[in-house]
Amino acid sequence: MFKLFGKKESASPEEKLAECGKKKDWAGLAKAYYSLGTAAMDCGDLNRAQLWLHRADTVYSARDEVYEKVGEKLADDCSGRIGRLEEEHILYNDIPAQVEEKAAGLGDVRVRIWGLLSLARLVKLGKRLSALPGCGALGRLDGAVDTVLNSFQGLSSGEELNGLQDLGGALYELGDDPAFWGAGSEIPVPAGAPFQVFDLNGMMGVHLEAEAYLSGHLEMAAALGQGQEPPAPETGIITGALLPDYYVRTGAGPLEEVPQVRAELERIWSDYEFVCSGPSWEAVAQRAAKYKELDILA
Repeated sequence: MFKLFGKKESASPEEKLAECGKKKDWAGLAKAYYSLGTAAMDCGDLNRAQLWLHRADTVYSARDEVYEKVGEKLADDCSGRIGRLEEEHILYNDIPAQVEEKAAGLGDVRVRIWGLLSLARLVKLGKRLSALPGCGALGRLDGAVDTVLNSFQGLSSGEELNGLQDLGGALYELGDDPAFWGAGSEIPVPAGAPFQVFDLNGMMGVHLEAEAYLSGHLEMAAALGQGQEPPAPETGIITGALLPDYYVRTGAGPLEEVPQVRAELERIWSDYEFVCSGPSWEAVAQRAAKYKELDILA
């Protein structure tokens, strides 16, 4: 005998994500991410808690109407949980802290070169992601790397530097666009699961760290042009190519043991030794050119 009527099972958080994306129910999307994040945090899975709670925060922070629908209670709890996660010893926190410590003794230009080399490693991925709706700005990282490198040597024009400012603005605006956090857009990865553009959200947001790096470079150039002390260089982009959100989301294993993460950590510390050695601009250009051809997901 079968039941004519039965209690409908509630949808899982993952199913809710897909449904909310289709309906463009952004408040529902934020709540689904929050639900995943709180569940992960409550059972001690701190990396997944970091992933999902930051996604929730990105979605409800993007638009006032979404924040209002989500409500202060959820937003406050999410923010508080994120604050507690910042005190934990996980890769998301430990590697940026180590980079900041190393950068403190490097000097302004060397820190900026260190960041530029990491930015160069995002060029190939950025080009692929630029084919997704609303993500065209990510395809302009190649030219930005060249402009920054040339400007260190006084070889960039005012028009090229203005281009950096425009790109920075576009990268900043990307973070508020549903094309980034709501569309579920992704590209295939031959060696693994598809990469979502929202996977850039980790490490404070790769797109935002790239914007901060470019803006900081322009501020440095302007300060030096006026005989002033430049602001301290940004270090966030140095860890930008780690892409932990992707590996956590796809269940690739403990972050520290993921081959691509280990390879990127080796590159970060190798670059540190490289800039410490006082390389020539030619050597920097050669290293950057090599990185621009690198598939960091391979």
